Amino acid sequence: MVPQFELPMSAPDGHAPAERERADARRNRERILCAAARLIDEKGIDCMSMDDVAHAAGVGKGTLYRRFGDRAALLRALISEPEQEFQDNLIRGLPPLGPGAPAGERLHAFGEHLLRFLDGHAIYVKAGELLGGGKRYAHPVYAFYQTHVSLLLREACGTDAINPYMVDALLAPLAAEPFLYQRDVRGMALDEIVAGWHSLCDCVLSGLGASAADAPDASAA
Repeated sequence: MVPQFELPMSAPDGHAPAERERADARRNRERILCAAARLIDEKGIDCMSMDDVAHAAGVGKGTLYRRFGDRAALLRALISEPEQEFQDNLIRGLPPLGPGAPAGERLHAFGEHLLRFLDGHAIYVKAGELLGGGKRYAHPVYAFYQTHVSLLLREACGTDAINPYMVDALLAPLAAEPFLYQRDVRGMALDEIVAGWHSLCDCVLSGLGASAADAPDASAA
């Protein structure tokens, strides 16, 4: 799936120069992202160079590098908007992904929605991580997910049951590389991967002593 971007309309005449400059910068950004997504779809990530992107976008290489710095940053930018939408839904969206559902249900929903997000964006996420030299673990997105999972586990299982290892262990199968391996190498369907996540959640919540409201079999009681 190739991310879709819409080019903003030109700023009307009469705007202040600073406003026109900002509008030009936005147009350049969207033009670059559209070109990068198109080249990846046509040639593959490994065959896409920054020079190719600059040429396809009709911008100078200096503009491209000033805006994104390197290929890893450019690839991250391709998913920044849908990723931000996903995070917003975690914070203020509808339950069970957002607030309002028991913590165990929210943990289940978090993994399922993130896996379905990866189904359309994992190739960009993985490439950005590989080019970034292991930046996944230092990226603010990973820290945000660590905090989210940690809070849900604390609510469901109590403070004494939680440790950083368990949080990272739950996040590990939600990364781009294992997802692509399971989907593209092992040939697992998305629903199979999601079902595996739910089974993992059930095991972890039970093993850590989830409260009655968050226990895996609570809905069947």
